[in-house]
Amino acid sequence: MGRWGNISKLLNSDRLLVFGLLVAAVVLYTSGIGNLPLRDWDEGIVAGVARNIWRGSPGSHIWLYPTINYDDPYWNKPPLIHWLIAIAYRLFGVNEWSTRVVPATLSALSVPLLYLIGREIFPTSLTAFFSALVYLTLLPVARHGRVAMLDGAIACWFCLAVWCLLRGRKHRPWLLGSGLAIGLVCLTKGIMMGVLLGGIIIIFVAWDCPKLLHSSYLWGGLILGAIPAIAWYGLQYLQYGTEFLGTNLGTQTFNRIWQPVSSVTSPPWYYLLEIAKYSLPWLIFLPYGVKLAWQNRYLSWGKLTLVWTSIYFLAISLMMTKLPWYVIPIYPGLSLLIGASLSKVWSKNQTSYFQKVSLSLVAIACGIGSVYYGLITTASETDLALILTLLAICFTLASALLWLGARHFIPVIIIGFYLALLWLFNSNYWLWELNETFAVKPVAELLQQYTPPQKNIYTTYRNLRPSLEFYSDRVILPIADEQLKQYWQQDESVYFLVDRDAIDRLNLKPHQKLGEDLDNISWQLITQADTAFLSRQFCK
Repeated sequence: MGRWGNISKLLNSDRLLVFGLLVAAVVLYTSGIGNLPLRDWDEGIVAGVARNIWRGSPGSHIWLYPTINYDDPYWNKPPLIHWLIAIAYRLFGVNEWSTRVVPATLSALSVPLLYLIGREIFPTSLTAFFSALVYLTLLPVARHGRVAMLDGAIACWFCLAVWCLLRGRKHRPWLLGSGLAIGLVCLTKGIMMGVLLGGIIIIFVAWDCPKLLHSSYLWGGLILGAIPAIAWYGLQYLQYGTEFLGTNLGTQTFNRIWQPVSSVTSPPWYYLLEIAKYSLPWLIFLPYGVKLAWQNRYLSWGKLTLVWTSIYFLAISLMMTKLPWYVIPIYPGLSLLIGASLSKVWSKNQTSYFQKVSLSLVAIACGIGSVYYGLITTASETDLALILTLLAICFTLASALLWLGARHFIPVIIIGFYLALLWLFNSNYWLWELNETFAVKPVAELLQQYTPPQKNIYTTYRNLRPSLEFYSDRVILPIADEQLKQYWQQDESVYFLVDRDAIDRLNLKPHQKLGEDLDNISWQLITQADTAFLSRQFCK
C-alpha cells in the first residue's frame, strides 16, 4: 500500500499540470482536423482500411484480416489504429474528423506523458514542464500528430513505455507496462519498429540500471506485449501463407532498410535537414541541451536523451527509404534536451550570443514572410500573412527580452507560438501537401456520379491517389499510354479519367464525355461512345 500511495501522491501533486497539458494538447491537436480533405498517401490508405473494417459484418472477420479497396488483403501494417478509427466511424460516421480524431488524441496524450517522464529524470518540475511545452509546440509533431497516420501513436506508446520503465526502477511492477507499450508499438507499425524502440529501452537499462535486466517484470512485460502482435502475424500467415510474409516483413519492412520503396530515398543527412527546417525556434536551444546532456551523461536524464536521440536518429538515417514522418518518435527525446537547456537559461539567466542572434533572425524572417504574403503575392493569403505577423511580433518581443537578459522570453515564445499554431490549424494552410496536385473531392464526386460501384477506373495520372480511392470508393489505376490504348480497343465498358491532352495524344475517339472536374477542367471522365446509353441509365 505504501508504494502505491507514493505513486498516487506523485500524480496528485502534478495533477493540475498534467491536466492542463492534456487540455492544451487536445485543443491544439484536434482543432480544425475536419476542415481539410485527407491527403495521400497514408491518410487515404488508413481511412480506406478502417472503413472496410467498419463495413464488415460481425461474422466476416475482416477486422482480423483487413482489406484495402474491395477484397485485396491489406498487409502493410498491423491494424491497431485502423481498429480504433473503425470504432470512431461507428460512433461518429465516416468523415475527416472521425478519421483523424483517434491519432490526434493519442498524439495529444504523449504531451503529459513526456512531462511525467521529465518528472522522473529531472531534479525540478520546471525542467519537465519546459520539455512538455516545447514538445507541445513543435510544428512537425503537432502537424503530423493530427493526421490519420501511425507515427503520432508510436510516439505516444514509446513515451508510455519510457515512463513505465522509469517508474519501474523503484516499483518493479511498472516494468510490465513498459513491455506492454512496446507491444502496442508492434501492433501499430510492425515488428521492426518494436525491435528498434525496444532496443533503445534495453540499451538505456543496460547503461543506467543494469540490474533491471534480471527483472522478470521487464522480460515478462515484453513477452506479454509481444504475444498479441505475434498472434496477429501468425494468423495472417495461416490465412495467406508466405506471400504475406514476403510483403509485410519483406517489401514493407526490411526492404526499406537497404533499398528505397517507390523510389523514395534521400541522402543520410535528410533527417538532420528536416529537424533543422521545422523545429525552429526551439532548435536554437538544442545545441546547449546536447552539451548539457553530454556533461551529465552519468545521470539518468543524460543517458536517456543521448541513447534515445542518437540511436533512433542513426537508425532512420541509415535506412534507404526516407519519409518525413519517420522522424516523429525522436522529438520527445529532443524536447527533453531543449527543456534542460531552457531550464538552465531560466535558473542562471545566461544566454549565448548565438541564441540571441538566431532568435532575431527568426523574427526578421517571419516579418519578411508576413510582408510577402500580405502585400506582394498576388494570391489571397490573408490568414498566412496574419499568422506570420503574429509570429514576427512574438519573436521580436522575445528577442528583445533575450538581448535585455530577461528570462521571460521563454513564456512569450511558448504562448505566441501556441496561438500561431492554433490559428494555422484552423486555416486552410496546415496541410500544404494538398496543393501538390489536383483536389480529389470534385473528381471523386464525378466518379461516384457516373461510374458503377466496384469498377476499376484507369487514369493517365502518373501516381496512385489513395485519398481519391477513399472518397470515390473506386479503384483508380494509373497506366501507361500503350496499355491504356489496348484497354480502349479491347473493353467497350472501360472508364478512363484522362487529361485533355491524352484524348488527342492517344486518339481516344469516338468517346463519350461523362463529366469533367469543373474546378480543374483538364480532367475528364470518358468511356466508349456506344456505352453512352448504359452510362445515362446508371446516372438515373
